[in-house]
Amino acid sequence: MARISDPLTVGRVVGDVLDPFIPSIRMSVCFNNTPVFNGHELFPSQVTSKPRFEIHGGDLRTFFTLVMTDPDVPGPSDPYLREHLHWIVTDIPGTTDASFGREVVSYEIPRPNIGIHRFVFVLFKQKRRQTVNPPSSRDQFSTRSFAAENDFGLPVAAVFFNAQRETAARRR
Repeated sequence: MARISDPLTVGRVVGDVLDPFIPSIRMSVCFNNTPVFNGHELFPSQVTSKPRFEIHGGDLRTFFTLVMTDPDVPGPSDPYLREHLHWIVTDIPGTTDASFGREVVSYEIPRPNIGIHRFVFVLFKQKRRQTVNPPSSRDQFSTRSFAAENDFGLPVAAVFFNAQRETAARRR
């Protein structure tokens, strides 16, 4: 069970996107050598290219799926389009990075317009190497439904960052 002090619970990632889970694999996400930490803010200009994603743990016979989603679309006060899908990579061998997997949905640059958005990376352990079909749309994606459709079970790791629209003053 997630602890109240857990950043994924405090940041409402557990609840809005995921059911409570116990992390069992370490993963790291970096944009241009800037690591992603739960709840930290990154500027949209920092996340224009695909992040480097690595799995720490597991083994080469174990495969993982990475999902990146924004649960705050169009804005956090009324996210009626929840969730927007930004990236899916499947069949990532344990102890490697996303470049060894199969990109099912290409990386889409985060472009928050209204308020502060959460961008969530979720890692699922696959039961085997498998074909994962891309969703019909990036809009109104459901991480929970996607996991159920592909028989992934609960996540094994997750991390999120916050971002909001950059003004000229914020870029300085």
